[in-house]
Amino acid sequence: MTYWALNAVFLGAIAVVAVAGLLTRRAPRWRAVALTLIVLLVMTAIFDNVMIGVGLVGYDPSRISGAFIGIAPLEDFAYAIAAVVLLPVLWHLLPTSRTRRASRPASPTEHPTRGRKGPETPGKSGIDGAFATPQQDSPRDYARQRDAREEGDA
Repeated sequence: MTYWALNAVFLGAIAVVAVAGLLTRRAPRWRAVALTLIVLLVMTAIFDNVMIGVGLVGYDPSRISGAFIGIAPLEDFAYAIAAVVLLPVLWHLLPTSRTRRASRPASPTEHPTRGRKGPETPGKSGIDGAFATPQQDSPRDYARQRDAREEGDA
């Protein structure tokens, strides 16, 4: 199998994911992707030539096309293209933690921002404050809670 055949398999799968992003209208900003691609291709050209030049990486001449940028075979740049297209598309297609939380019912004991149990006692934030909500840390909210307790006692 040549490097182009191997690249075609992966680039084809990435093209399917990119089309899915376009069809769902959740695709990345393509200008930003293009700018990133230019920068990454230049960096790939530099570092691939260095790695091949020092003998860190070698290619079987019968499996490459013979087209080179410096001493790096053209096939080697497909990985940079794949990464620059796939990662932003996946970023836009996969649900965020906010959308995952909104799609499931919230438990009454579940922490509102972290999905874990919060403190059991109002106004206390645990040992290290890791589960404190912004409302519990606010002096104004603490005063409101105190006033509500006092009204309940009266």
